[in-house]
Amino acid sequence: MIEEQQKTEKSNNCAGCNKQLTKLKRYYRDGKYYCAKRCWKEASKAGKEGK
Repeated sequence: MIEEQQKTEKSNNCAGCNKQLTKLKRYYRDGKYYCAKRCWKEASKAGKEGK
């Protein structure tokens, strides 16, 4: 039951920089929420370099 609730909850922090997300500033890509397009680009570059 708890696992089901955690899956449906939205992330409250940016996946790139861990800033708190507001309703107005949300950028959703690849199943994660980011605060801006810049954070998404940086996180995707870091992911590609790590592979």
